[in-house]
Amino acid sequence: MPPFVSNETLEQLAAAEHERWAHWQRYMHSKALRNSDGSLTIPAELVSRWERLMKTPYAELTEDERQSDREQVQRYLPLLTKVEKP
Repeated sequence: MPPFVSNETLEQLAAAEHERWAHWQRYMHSKALRNSDGSLTIPAELVSRWERLMKTPYAELTEDERQSDREQVQRYLPLLTKVEKP
C-alpha cells in the first residue's frame, strides 16, 4: 500500500467501492427476470446497451451517460481529500 494512504482511508475507500458495487448489483437485479431456479436473465436490450457502453470511450458517451459516471465518482471525492500527497 502506498505510504500516503492510511489503513483507515483504505478501508473507507474499500467500503465505498463495495457500496458502489452493491448499488450496481441491486440495479442489475431489478432489471433482470428471476427464473424459477433462482438464476437471473438480463433482457437482451440491456445486454446490448451495456455492451455498447463497455466499448465506448468516456469522451464519446452522451452527456447523460457521462453525468451518470460523474455521480458515481462523487461518492469517492470526500474520501480522496484524506489521501496525503506523496
